[in-house]
Amino acid sequence: MDRTVVLITGCSSGIGLHLATRLASDPSRSFKVYATFRDLSTQGPLWEAAESRGCPPGSLETLQLDVQDADSVAAARARVTEGCVDVLGEPPQNACQSLPCPVSKPRCPEAQGASGVPQGQRAVREARGDRPLLAVCNAGRGLLGPLEVHSADAVGSVLDVNLVGTVRVLQAFLPDMKRRHSGRILVTGSMGGLMGIPFNDVYCASKFAIEGLCESLAIQLLPFGVHVSLIECGPVRTAFQEKFQMGRGVVLDNVDAQTRNLFSQYLRHSKQVFREQGQDPEEVAEVFLTAMRDPRPALRYFSSEGILPLVRLRLSDPSGCSYVAAMHRIGFSDKPAHGPDGAGTEAGAGTGGP
Repeated sequence: MDRTVVLITGCSSGIGLHLATRLASDPSRSFKVYATFRDLSTQGPLWEAAESRGCPPGSLETLQLDVQDADSVAAARARVTEGCVDVLGEPPQNACQSLPCPVSKPRCPEAQGASGVPQGQRAVREARGDRPLLAVCNAGRGLLGPLEVHSADAVGSVLDVNLVGTVRVLQAFLPDMKRRHSGRILVTGSMGGLMGIPFNDVYCASKFAIEGLCESLAIQLLPFGVHVSLIECGPVRTAFQEKFQMGRGVVLDNVDAQTRNLFSQYLRHSKQVFREQGQDPEEVAEVFLTAMRDPRPALRYFSSEGILPLVRLRLSDPSGCSYVAAMHRIGFSDKPAHGPDGAGTEAGAGTGGP
């Protein structure tokens, strides 16, 4: 039985780690997972989780892949021994269904030319035939705090990882998917890509850009039978939140007193929401799996219903005034707040995924 080949970026912890081991240990044994790391010295927790789950031999491999380095991405692509990926990289709630687009059967690959491909590698690829790929773009970086304290380097780093890094990965794997008329791309989205969140300005800018990138690609790739899906996450209890940057050398004393007070209020509120409403990454991994197995993939899947009322509010008032007022009321409340339609404070929590 041919296995679905899945490549996942950002597997050192959190969603990436849980998704990689969930797929590799699936009872169907239908997945071959390549879990990638910027730094392979951080792969220990993945193998501990794999052993705990009982992942069978050959179901999981690790690769070095730094989304900020095009050469690293190309090297990882070359090490996918199946020659291609089925899924590059979460039940959906009120997901916007894409137009029906049946996936064509994979096409036999054309014989590789001599240039650029070693003869031995070329023979292996010809022997094993064509394989589709699934990619999960999960690597991400956050930046928290008043906008005026962030250095240009810190801002550029977030945009390079979250947006340009995703583009680098897609540029490496998308041509094979298009040629084969088969493949799926799953991208870890965020409530921060659907609505502005205070003191997450740069992170939200990067995730808004991801929304535009993926939505545009989804339209363009329909004739190729390649599907793009965003897994929209609310607060998720992962190390990502703990590692969220506030900027190196940031001195809040240089920020005006009112902004410092608002930031302090926001941090208290955010910590409360993560403590009381944050999802386990295992839950989010199941949403990824649902998207992978959906015969008619949607553009968006939501890991939690908690953010949907504010998403609807934002769309229902094109002026944006209703959303801005509601988010200010929720995000800077010291008391448990409720959004429109009885929504909890989840949408004011900040970010929980890459």
